[in-house]
Amino acid sequence: MTTVSAYAAQSPTEKLKPFTIDRRDVTAQDVQIAIEYCGVCHSDIHMARNEWGFATFPVVPGHEIVGRVTKVGANVTVHKVGDLVGVGCMVDSCRHCNSCHEGLEQYCDNKVMTYSSLDPKYNTMTYGGYSQQVVVDQAFVLRIPGNLDAKAVAPLLCAGITTWSPLRHWKVKAGDLVGVIGLGGLGHMGVKFAHAIGAKVVMITRSVAKGEDAKALGADEVLLSNDAAAMQKYANQFDFLLNTIPTRHDANPYVNLLKRDATMVMVGAIEPVEPVNCGPLVFGRKSIAGSLIGGIAETQEMLDFCSKHQIVSDIEVINIQDINHAYERMIKGDVKYRFVIDMKSLSQ
Repeated sequence: MTTVSAYAAQSPTEKLKPFTIDRRDVTAQDVQIAIEYCGVCHSDIHMARNEWGFATFPVVPGHEIVGRVTKVGANVTVHKVGDLVGVGCMVDSCRHCNSCHEGLEQYCDNKVMTYSSLDPKYNTMTYGGYSQQVVVDQAFVLRIPGNLDAKAVAPLLCAGITTWSPLRHWKVKAGDLVGVIGLGGLGHMGVKFAHAIGAKVVMITRSVAKGEDAKALGADEVLLSNDAAAMQKYANQFDFLLNTIPTRHDANPYVNLLKRDATMVMVGAIEPVEPVNCGPLVFGRKSIAGSLIGGIAETQEMLDFCSKHQIVSDIEVINIQDINHAYERMIKGDVKYRFVIDMKSLSQ
């Protein structure tokens, strides 16, 4: 065991504070990583405050991890000491179910999440990236392309793959009319990816200012969802909608934008939305679906695509000592578009 510094929430009502955790010794399959940067995801807030009801305390958040390999086990073949690598939302899975065999580890019923998750191999709870170091099985360690800004890569490991995976699964292609609903950590990545694929991208928002920001990110047009006439103009036009709104909302106006046989994928809200009128679904054979992050191979594919197209997240770098203030700013939407912690600050 190695004792390292971290930041943790001791209960749902306490702020994150300095904490020490034990990391396991490196086994034959493991990679030890000195963490350089860790993205801040809204899920971190939900878990630290137990808003989903299944957190196990103390919680050390962080599942957008970028760092350098400092040690490898005897059987590690892909990574070597000094490599720049990443760890996303998962650190293991059962390896034998249908989902795992298909490279869809995110849908494994026995996946091990990066923090606040029981790791059955070691009978311990996992701790995340708000820490100095992490030890992860090589199968869940990703290669970070050297031509990308390492700190801006961190959010790709959650916000990036969360938006990349549905674009790939629903086969979005060049020339498609794609609507991205909501401009935040997820939405800004959805715009960048859809644009790079070659789709015609429309940012759907209630905010004129956010619409202008979206154009700078690659959106071709802006549709104000509170403009009834504009929404009617786009009725039955979209090949695909990526809905990144993170809270309960009325999805019905967006369903009306879909073409026959088209799909709106929910990646923001994992809670009930307002009741959906099934009429437009039935008469247009339209679909509402959901999507959860992505598998390991797909995440590497996304990172390689980002390398080719020079795509990273728009970030604001903070020190770990500012994490509680960053949480409050995130709740207010006061960040463009993701916070990333410089983990050197943990040693200060």
